[in-house]
Order: sequence, then C-alpha cells, then structure tokens
Amino acid sequence: MAIIGRKFFTVGVIGAMKAEIDALKPRIENCKTLTLSGIEFVYGDLFGMHVVAAVCGIGKVFAAICAEAMIVTFQPDVIINAGVGGSLTDKLEIGGAGIATAVVQHDMDTTPLGDPKGLISGINKVYFDCDKTCVELLEEAAEEHGINHAKGVIASGDCFVNSAAKRDELRKEFSAIVCEMESGAIGHVCCVNDVPFGVLRTISDNGDESSHNDYSKSLAKAAVAELEILESFLEKLGARHGN
Repeated sequence: MAIIGRKFFTVGVIGAMKAEIDALKPRIENCKTLTLSGIEFVYGDLFGMHVVAAVCGIGKVFAAICAEAMIVTFQPDVIINAGVGGSLTDKLEIGGAGIATAVVQHDMDTTPLGDPKGLISGINKVYFDCDKTCVELLEEAAEEHGINHAKGVIASGDCFVNSAAKRDELRKEFSAIVCEMESGAIGHVCCVNDVPFGVLRTISDNGDESSHNDYSKSLAKAAVAELEILESFLEKLGARHGN
C-alpha cells in the first residue's frame, strides 16, 4: 500500500542533485519525509495533487534505486525527472531546455552478440517513450517562460560526456539531443512498472572538451531555467488532475 493515499492524483519528481528538489520543498503543504535506501523522499500536497520528490544522486544505479523505491512505496500516477544535461544539437544552447520524447541508455552495448546499440535485453527495447501529456505540458511551460527548447531523444550513460567525438557519436547513433546520466534508467524502471514518465533537461554544457568548465560556470543558470519550467509544469498538471 502506498504511503500517500490514492484519493488524489500523485506525481513523483526525481532530481539528480539537491538544488533540483530544494526549491520545491517550501511549496509542499503538509510536508513529511521518509528515508528509503539512503534516499530522502519529501511528500505532501501541491497544486491540488499529492507530490513526492527525491534527490536520487548521480548515475543510473542511484536513479534506478530511487525510481523503484518511489514507485513501490508511493505509487505515483506519473514521474517527472528534471535536471541538467549536455547539448548534442545546435538547436540547444546553454540555458535552453531539452524535453524528452524518449530516453535511451547509450552505454548498454551487446553489439558483439548481434544486438543494436542500447538494447535492454529481456524486454528487447532500445528506446523508452515518454508520456505525451508530459511532453506537451513541459513544452507549454518552456514557452510560457520564453525558454528556448527542443524535443527529442535524451541519452543516458554512466559517463560525463567531455568529447566532441563522443557527442557526435551519440547524436549519430541515437539522434539524441541531450546527454546526461539518469533518465534512461528511470525510463527503464517506469516501463517495467507501467508508470508514465517525462524528462526535462536544461542545458549546462555542450558535451565537448570544454564541458567540464561550462558545467561549473553555467550550472546555476541552467538550474534556474529548469525550476521555472518544472514549477509551471506541475501547476499545469495540477490544473488537469488536481482537486
């Protein structure tokens, strides 16, 4: 049985870093916390919905642990993963927003066995499709704030992309627009649990040899854009499903 009751629509919010969740906490009414698998889940009411938010940590394993614990314990109707990422396209500059139509794990590689790159064995999927309503509302939220955005595949892997060659490889192999380290795992967990999900990534770097410097300088700017979009998204979601 879920910790949060099933009377109201429940949305889960997963961020990789503390800043991505901290800004939401003051807005959550009747706020409580629960720690599972070393992850603090903050839950309560927001925009007429139940909301549960957590900082998963960096990388696919932490992301998967967080998503599974959230789903089993809180039974969200939808999960949104928000954070920053590196641009793989000329359409997105630092401070812009990538909205996933699908996610992929670019470092899953059983190609020596004849499989396509990124294939998840057992469920035979390369791409995990995002919920269309999430895509629509994220796009509306970005437009509302005048933030440049693009829709497309977001590619996850347990590496910080710091090479123009790697950036171009991901763009060519998966037609990806953004790279990062969590959403592919969250999409995987949501898929096997039949939970709709959406992904927002604001741009902190360009995935090239300067990405580590750009990331440090631009993280605050990217985080502001992310939080603006995320809050508007949740408000719009609440208008559709809240009470």
